[in-house]
This record gives sequence, structure tokens and C-alpha cells, in this order.
Amino acid sequence: MPTWNSRGLRGSTLEELINQSNDRYREKNLALIQKIPTPITPINMDKEHNHITLAYFDKKSTVDYIGVVQGIPVCFDAKECTSDTFPLHNIHEHQMEFMRQFEQQGGISFLIIFFSKKDEKFYVPYRHVLRFWNRMMEGGRKSFRYEELDLSYRIRTHSGVMIHYLEQLQKDLSERDEKD
Repeated sequence: MPTWNSRGLRGSTLEELINQSNDRYREKNLALIQKIPTPITPINMDKEHNHITLAYFDKKSTVDYIGVVQGIPVCFDAKECTSDTFPLHNIHEHQMEFMRQFEQQGGISFLIIFFSKKDEKFYVPYRHVLRFWNRMMEGGRKSFRYEELDLSYRIRTHSGVMIHYLEQLQKDLSERDEKD
């Protein structure tokens, strides 16, 4: 079984906080967001305890969460970073492509990144991630620094919602409207 410090459990605390936040949003009729399970094919089963002991991933997953906020389709991925630099290899090309297509269909895509060293969470709009991604694809940095983020997208805790990302979603939508 993976230990608390293993790569396999990295991000599970973040996802649990997001799941609790999504439950609160659902209870308040603000949003309906679902965690997308990664499809697996079991290889070995412990029949006595009905547990999968060995499996492989069926296909590449898309993003961690998908749903709707007040009629607006949203999808996002949750990432955790232990330093002040976020390596772009933590985002896969197929995830970038899914978020691009999602936005092309009128949805909103973003990342929620937890910088554990600073104990800070950020909403990073897809267009910001794309800027860093394109820089990497053009031979530039293969990461982005905390200092490069728009600090106004920092996520706070509010009214019992541990990761209250709807405020930043509203900011993202407002900025999109200003550009149109």
C-alpha cells in the first residue's frame, strides 16, 4: 500500500478539499461538479476482500473534474507542487488538448494548483497555462514560477468552502467578457 509520502498519494489531500468544496457548492445549488475517475483494467483481484491488487490504466485520462456552474460548463485539473516552480511535465499533452477543445465548445478550463511549501492555492485559467505551455514548446522554460502567476487568482477559504474557486471563475469570466 502506498505510504503518505509516496507519489501515488500526492494531491489526494487537495482533491479531498476540492471534493468537499464541490459538495458545498452542490448543497447551495451553485454548481454540480463531478470527479472523473481514471479508467483502469484490473489484472489481479483479492477475491476474499474484493480489492484490486494490480491494474493498468485503460487510456489517458482527460481532467480531474467536469461539470456546470450556473449553466457554464467547466473542467479543471488539480495539481500539487512542493516548490515555488511548477514543472509543465505535470500537465500532459492530451490534457492540454482536451482543455483546448472544451474551451472551443464554449466551456471554461483551468487548473487548481496547490503550492504546498507556501500553503497557497491558485486558479490558473487555461489561457495562462497555454502561455506557459507555448513558451515551453518554443524552446523556453519547461516550468513556470510562482512569481509568474497572477496573484489576484489566489484561492481563499470562505463560508465553509475550503477551496472557494468560484470567485476566481467569476474573475476569469469577467476578464473574458472585457476582451470580447
